[in-house]
Amino acid sequence: MAGGPCGGRLHGALLLGIMREAPRKRIQPTGEAGQGPAEANPFLDRVGQWLIAIIATGVVLVVLIQGRFFLIPLAVAILLFSLTSAAIEFIGRMRFGSFYLPNWLASVIAVLLIAAALIALFGLATAQIDTVMVVAPGYAESMQEAVAALFVWLGDDVAQSVLVAFQDINFGAYIRTLAGQAGNLLVATVLVILYVGFLFAERPWFAAKIAALFPERRRAEDVDRIVKSIGRNVHHYILVKTAVSAGTAVVVYLFLSFVGADFAETLAILSFVLNFIPNIGSIVATILPALVALVQFEGWTMPLIVLLSVGGIQFVIGNVIDPMLMGRALHLSSFAIILSLTFWGAIWGIVGMFLAVPIMVIVMIVCSHVPQLRPIAILLSREGRIGEKRAGPGDGRE
Repeated sequence: MAGGPCGGRLHGALLLGIMREAPRKRIQPTGEAGQGPAEANPFLDRVGQWLIAIIATGVVLVVLIQGRFFLIPLAVAILLFSLTSAAIEFIGRMRFGSFYLPNWLASVIAVLLIAAALIALFGLATAQIDTVMVVAPGYAESMQEAVAALFVWLGDDVAQSVLVAFQDINFGAYIRTLAGQAGNLLVATVLVILYVGFLFAERPWFAAKIAALFPERRRAEDVDRIVKSIGRNVHHYILVKTAVSAGTAVVVYLFLSFVGADFAETLAILSFVLNFIPNIGSIVATILPALVALVQFEGWTMPLIVLLSVGGIQFVIGNVIDPMLMGRALHLSSFAIILSLTFWGAIWGIVGMFLAVPIMVIVMIVCSHVPQLRPIAILLSREGRIGEKRAGPGDGRE
């Protein structure tokens, strides 16, 4: 009994001390028995990364499609804001003696001018839609017969089959759907004006927000360089395209008015709008006047004259004057442009096709500044040479 209660407590204390002094061994996951810690499987890691990328891409696509009601006006507003901001900065640097225009006043004037321009464009679009709706039913029937006549040389049976196929198309339903889009166009116009107004209200704090987002000075300078590069290239593209499209529309209007074609004003406006869609737009803008001439005039002489003349105008301006003014600022791949048109056209419709090239320019410039994404920029470029090279830390060059 020598070991009584005191002995038990002594043994307990000794056991507790030994447990405290004993080294704690780290428990590591093991693979097979006796083979040590399990190693990561590179294949499984790569598969997991690809799965995450696929899921993220699906989520982005769903957001782009389901949110197009407000994303499209937002994209247009950002584009207009970027163009107008550059003009405001230029005006703000101008001095007329002791007089200068304050930034806040220039911003207010810019918002008012944008609102007035958008409302005027909306009024012009609705007026043209009303004109088309009045005369379209009669023209649709005549155009069906005229298009079917194009296939007479293949045989009467073929021409009759084409006519029946065209008669099955309910052009009236499409025209009514187009007219019904006027309400959506008005809502989109109002949203664009609101977005632009609030963007101008936030404009004085953009620089402070970038500095707060990127506290490191070199990183902030790189971001600022990327933003300026995007603005410079997009501005150049939009301004050149606007000037070239306006010139094309004026020449087309003068020619169609000279030959006495119907809808000269409407076709000129469509030519202006469609020229913002690369490659495809100019083709459509050439075919439409020829179809109108085919319905309006007897015989094939005048439709061929209209087709060749408008096609020549589009060819000369699009392949000679446009590249001369555009220069090598964008040097985008033609195949990549077609893919971008197809993708954004499927996501956002006609408006997406207008925004396809500016979005592609932004993607290429951002990718060219990120080493991991530089191969994407090379694929998007025409000759594999990236004009905007990524600046290293502390490098002030572009």
